[in-house]
Amino acid sequence: MLVGFKATIPFTLASKFISTYNYGFLSITPTTTLFTPPASLKRDENKEVDNYAELKEKVENLGICCNSVTPEEYTRLMCPKCKGGQLIERSLSFHMSWKRNYALWRCFNFECGWAGQILAHNSTATMASDGVHQLGRMNSPRILTEENLKLEPLDDVLAAYFAKRMISKDTLERNHVMQMAGDQIIMAFTYRRNGMLIGCKYRTLEKRFWQEKGTDKVLYGLDDVRDADEIIIVEGEVDKLSVEEAGFPNCVSVPNGAPQSIASKELIPPEEDIRFSYLWNCAECLEKASKILLATDGDLPGQALAGELARRLGKERCWQVCWPKKDEFSSYKDANEVLVNLGSEALKEAIECAVPYEMQNLN
Repeated sequence: MLVGFKATIPFTLASKFISTYNYGFLSITPTTTLFTPPASLKRDENKEVDNYAELKEKVENLGICCNSVTPEEYTRLMCPKCKGGQLIERSLSFHMSWKRNYALWRCFNFECGWAGQILAHNSTATMASDGVHQLGRMNSPRILTEENLKLEPLDDVLAAYFAKRMISKDTLERNHVMQMAGDQIIMAFTYRRNGMLIGCKYRTLEKRFWQEKGTDKVLYGLDDVRDADEIIIVEGEVDKLSVEEAGFPNCVSVPNGAPQSIASKELIPPEEDIRFSYLWNCAECLEKASKILLATDGDLPGQALAGELARRLGKERCWQVCWPKKDEFSSYKDANEVLVNLGSEALKEAIECAVPYEMQNLN
């Protein structure tokens, strides 16, 4: 679950509102009626009722059932376009304004992506004449194959490189690690969902990275945690492979590294949370886990990444992995450094000794 998928975590805001996390989205709703509205406000309420009736009719004409929707909250509904996809899940994120004068939605099923917005007829906002603007498919992913990406099995040079990093041939093959065809030596980490190739990240021996454009962002190794109750999240693909060498296949890597610091602002709705879109795109897997181990890098950006993940996944179910000491003044940076220098048993022990995130970050 992302924040709030299995629990509602309230906190007071100016003593008048309760902020809750519902289906992973931050929303604010009033706790009680604080005063009796004057006649002018009652007229506004009548206008809102008219808005709602018209808006509801327009939404339902599109096939969206909004009977269970609470204004100002982001609600997961069944998408009328893809019917929930192969997993038959509630993949449509639907939002209605507090005044019930507009609604917007987006389907997070990567095979669908249907999105749009509607305004009530007597809303003061501007819109097309019918008040409906369907955005169609957003960020439509490309169809990828190993052939059109020109991928091929690892050659002896890259096999030796990974062997030096203590990554076995079996692990490489199971994770479909390949290389780009051509004169340059470029490793290719293939991203798959339900066995289908949906993305690819490239890396040179000089640690230059880039990714295929026009693809959905998801966690690397997603299929390995589809039914996992416990998930390990690392910062890079090689670290995911390293954790698997220590006996934990239930591990995924973020696709785009770490931020420089934790954002000071409150969480934003998922459709605006571009940097962490890979979490929302994988929500159906993450929401099932009761325990998530954050095994990010030990440097400041790595710790910032752990903090941002914990904010979205729910700190109460996150645990943090602390890497072993290298010497009196420093620790090993990541899972692969531990594997290479101390071996798989030391890496396994570090993961098994993870501590609750909130306990590790009391300050």
